[in-house]
Amino acid sequence: MAAQPVRGQKPFHVVTPVLESLSLSKAAGTKVFMKLENVQPSGSFKIRGIGHLCQDAAKKGCRHFVCSSGGNAGLAAAFAARELGLPITVVVPSSSGPTPVRKLEELGATVEVYGKVWDDANRRAQELAETNGWVNIPPFDHPLVWEGHASLVLELKDSLEAKPGAIVVAVGGGGLLAGVVAGLHQVGWQDVPIIAAETQGAHSFHEALKAGRLVTLPDITSVATCLGAKTVAARALECARECQVISQVVEDTEAVRAMEQFL
Repeated sequence: MAAQPVRGQKPFHVVTPVLESLSLSKAAGTKVFMKLENVQPSGSFKIRGIGHLCQDAAKKGCRHFVCSSGGNAGLAAAFAARELGLPITVVVPSSSGPTPVRKLEELGATVEVYGKVWDDANRRAQELAETNGWVNIPPFDHPLVWEGHASLVLELKDSLEAKPGAIVVAVGGGGLLAGVVAGLHQVGWQDVPIIAAETQGAHSFHEALKAGRLVTLPDITSVATCLGAKTVAARALECARECQVISQVVEDTEAVRAMEQFL
């Protein structure tokens, strides 16, 4: 199902532009389009699914949110909580650094730094939710999050003149991948291949694909800490059985160089 506005309320995300990158098209030898999710009000695609989940929870009587995050998910949840007029506590790992903490506090969130990696922060968030009766907003592993992210593909269908030859997504916990697959089913593009990109050291999806089952990494060693889930969502592995998903793992240096070139 496509994400529907809650109580007639508009979604928190905006329709983002799809622009051809001339430099990437030249390098690839084919047209390459970018879906500019960086212009979302929270700064990333996360507001699509997390905003949808928060609206649903508020409708059901939520009085306090808690979210574990390496960065973007927490910012999306904090933005949604502010819009809904509800308090939120965001638990971040120490690997996130000071910038996400400052941005979260600017949005009115209470921030707790806990553990080294996201998995540690997630356990703490679950504990706070259970102890205090708060609603836990998982950053990637929830059907309503995937449902919200599916809106991205519906926009692509409206924007592009033809079905794409492939869609490239970054994979952390697998929420974006699950949402893209849901969207592909909705628009009848199940045959479009998905290139799932990860950095070495945060490549839990790649290891799961290779093993044919969920694999937990011993640690997150990539600099891409916001992608750092030691175990990918089970739904991500299911997606690889429903659509053609091509795993691509790059080194940190390649990812950083690509960011610099993009900027």
